[in-house]
Amino acid sequence: MSRRLNKEKLAALFSAVSQGLGEFYAAPYRRTFAKARREEDDLFMMLVFSESLGIPNPATYYTLELMPELYGRFHDWHVRMGMEHSPLDGFRCC
Repeated sequence: MSRRLNKEKLAALFSAVSQGLGEFYAAPYRRTFAKARREEDDLFMMLVFSESLGIPNPATYYTLELMPELYGRFHDWHVRMGMEHSPLDGFRCC
């Protein structure tokens, strides 16, 4: 019984060390990863709303059904892109 207990303690110790090392190596790059993710999200938002913004989009049929899901984040996106007010005629978020 004590042997099994030692294996469990050792496994928990290895797990804690592994998590600590993961944090140690990932922490310096967390900001870089967040910036890259934000840039990808901005590009995706522009792709989804491109037809509404007057940019031809060959994938409009597929991106049209994503618009309702992204309307909640639209205000943050257009402000980050430097637009004071919503560029969409039918959608006012400000």
